[in-house]
Amino acid sequence: MPDRRDCLRSIPPRVGRDARSFLTRRAVLGFVALAGFGIPAQAAEPLTFDELYAVQGVLGLKFTEKVKTLAGQPVTMKGFMAPPLKAEAKFFVLTEIPMALCPFCSSDADWPDNIVVVYLDEKQTFVQANAPIEVDGMLEYGSWTDPETGFVSLLRLRHAQFQTV
Repeated sequence: MPDRRDCLRSIPPRVGRDARSFLTRRAVLGFVALAGFGIPAQAAEPLTFDELYAVQGVLGLKFTEKVKTLAGQPVTMKGFMAPPLKAEAKFFVLTEIPMALCPFCSSDADWPDNIVVVYLDEKQTFVQANAPIEVDGMLEYGSWTDPETGFVSLLRLRHAQFQTV
């Protein structure tokens, strides 16, 4: 069976350039299609604070089926940025309501029931605590302790980005 080079050599020179370019583009487009570059990115699923926990009681928090189903997938959440510890950092806490105080500096009574820790890929300057934001990121659930900060979280958005709304 002849290989591709033999076929290209049999094309007359004037036509050869166009045909060779066509075959090369065609091969590249085939590779791109097979590699998945032509597949659109998965849309982020909206998730609200009311959809995080099925039960909040004396036995603790139980996650909803929606959270379990969306684990490892992109989600979008709206809320407020809790006042951060630093002006620039790679993470912040997303809250359901605006907070006037840094949640790390307040008592347990002031800590909101519904929070999500948001991890960014790069350090960023944060927005005012009373500005509503929308965050997109990959959802993770379950207790986890950040080795750098020691902060314990139940819900996280990784590789996240945010914008004011």
